[in-house]
Amino acid sequence: MQYRHYKGGIYDFVCEATLEADLTPMVVYKAADGSVWIRPRDVFFQDIDVDGVQTPRFAPLS
Repeated sequence: MQYRHYKGGIYDFVCEATLEADLTPMVVYKAADGSVWIRPRDVFFQDIDVDGVQTPRFAPLS
């Protein structure tokens, strides 16, 4: 599945993983340039304030 970052980038959701150190659920995702990123699952799916409007950090693309 693909997601659009609130700043405009498109990312492929790769998988969910668990951080070994403290068992934090993580999301692994890949940018169009091939770089691979991880972020805590709660942060990936959180809403953020953008100019006074609550917006998902990553919104799913249909």
